[in-house]
Amino acid sequence: MTIEGLGPIQPNQPINRSERPQSAGNDRQADSVSLSDEAKLKAELYQATEQVRSTEDIRADRVAEVKQKLDDPSYIDNAVLSTVADRLMDVFGL
Repeated sequence: MTIEGLGPIQPNQPINRSERPQSAGNDRQADSVSLSDEAKLKAELYQATEQVRSTEDIRADRVAEVKQKLDDPSYIDNAVLSTVADRLMDVFGL
């Protein structure tokens, strides 16, 4: 029985251990990364989206402010009612 070649190593050739690849030595350059403007924009949008998702849906400070205004009897007058009615009509397209 004979064994033909074993890939790149031939069993009858001596291995020369003195041949090693040359190392870069002191000529190494620092690694660097550059991001495109599109990648930077997407990162900013992602951060903004995460910030919006982490905030509460109801702003307690604004709710307290509105409650305080509604509790004041002098706050609600015809001008306020007219403004609110106009804005509601605009929202519903009337």
